[in-house]
Amino acid sequence: MKFQAPRGTEDILPSQSAIWQTLEHHFQTLVEKFGYAEIRTPAFEDSDLFRRTAGEASDIVTKEMYDFKDKGDRNVTLKPEGTAPAMRAVIQYALCPPGNHLRLWYLTPFFRYGRPARGRWRQAHQLGCELLGSSSAQADAEVLEIAMTFMAQIGLGDEPVMINSIGRDECRAKYREVVLQHMAAYLADQEAEARALAEKNPLGLLDSKDPKAKDALVGLAPITDFLEDDSKARFESLQELLTEAEVPYKVAPYVVRGLDYYTETVFEFESKHLEGLSLFGGGRYDNLVKEIGGPATPCVGFGIGVERVILALEAMKKLPVAKGPDVFVVAATADAGGYCRKLVRDLRAQGFRVEWDVDNRSFKSQLRQADKSTAPFAVLVGTEEIETETLKVRHLNKGEQREIPQHELSEVLRTWESANK
Repeated sequence: MKFQAPRGTEDILPSQSAIWQTLEHHFQTLVEKFGYAEIRTPAFEDSDLFRRTAGEASDIVTKEMYDFKDKGDRNVTLKPEGTAPAMRAVIQYALCPPGNHLRLWYLTPFFRYGRPARGRWRQAHQLGCELLGSSSAQADAEVLEIAMTFMAQIGLGDEPVMINSIGRDECRAKYREVVLQHMAAYLADQEAEARALAEKNPLGLLDSKDPKAKDALVGLAPITDFLEDDSKARFESLQELLTEAEVPYKVAPYVVRGLDYYTETVFEFESKHLEGLSLFGGGRYDNLVKEIGGPATPCVGFGIGVERVILALEAMKKLPVAKGPDVFVVAATADAGGYCRKLVRDLRAQGFRVEWDVDNRSFKSQLRQADKSTAPFAVLVGTEEIETETLKVRHLNKGEQREIPQHELSEVLRTWESANK
C-alpha cells in the first residue's frame, strides 16, 4: 500500500522550508521588538474550551471541529485556532494578574474539517499575537501596526486592512434584530437548520459565502450606526492612531469575523492576489478570559494564515529562495579524505554552509555533485595541495579557478563571493 498525506494537509518539503523559515524569522524578529514572548500550547484541548469561546452556533463548532473521544472517554478537539488555548494557559498559570499587561506570540498548527480547496486546508498554520490587560485603543493600534508591518516587510503591504467595530452587548443585541428583519425574505427560502443557525447567530450572515445571502445583504444598515457612544468614540480614536502610525486601513462595516468572542474592534486583511480569502484577521475579545474561568481581562490579537501568505507571495513571484551550501569540498585523491573532513569542520565553525561527498566517489562524480548542489564554490584538495599547503578554489558559476595558500581560504571565499554578487 502506498501512503499519502491525508486529504487537506500538505508536506513542507526541503525545497519549501526556507520560505517558512524566512517568514518565521521576520515575524519573531518583529514581535520581539514590541516586547512579545513566545507561547506554545498543545495540539488538542478539552472540547468545551472551543464551544464556550467560539460559540455553539459558529461554523467552527457546528461544522469544522475535529472533536472526538480519547481512550479515557474524554471529549477532546484538535485546536481550530490559537487564541483560546493561549488564554487557557494564561489562566492556568496566572500569567496576567489584574492590572498587568502580557504580550504573547505563537506559531501553531490548527485544524478545520471542511472541503479542501486552494487556501483552505484541514491542517494549516497560524502566526499570532495577543496583547492582554489593556482596554485602550492604543493596544488595538499596536497589534494592527505589527501585522501590517509584517505584511510590508514580506512584500504584501500594498493594500489596506479592513477594520470595523461590532460594539458591545447592547449594540449587538439591537443589530441582531436588524439583521434578522432585513434578511427575513432570504431566510424564508432556507432550510430549517439554516434558519435556526441564523437565529442563533445572525451576525454570521454578514460573513456568508452564499451569493444569494450577499445579494440579500445589500441595503442593510451598518453595525456602526448602532454603536454605543463609548464604542463609537473608541473606534474613532483607533482610526486616528492608525493614521498617526501610517497604517493603511479602510472602514468595512460588514467585517464581523466568525468567532463569538469578539467585541468592538475587528479586522481582516485580504490581498488582490488571493481574492475571497483573508491573510490575517483578529480583533478585541474582552470577555473571553472571564468566559473560561479567569479574571476579567481585556485582550486584543490577530492570527496570520501562513499557507495563505505563501500563496499570495507565490502569485506575486516574491517567494524567498532556498539557500544552498556556500562551498562543496572535493577530495581529488584517495588520500585526501582525512584532510577534507577537517577542512569541512573548520569551514562550518567559521559560519559557512558546507557539503562534501561522504561516499568517497570519483573525482568527476564529486564535481557533478558540486554543480548540482548550487554551491557557488568548490574547494579541491588532493595529494599535491596537502603537500604544498595550498588549495584550489573553483567558482562553479563562472568556471574560474584560483590556487591559494590554505590559511587564506575563508578570506578568499568571502571576498570572491562579495565581488561577484
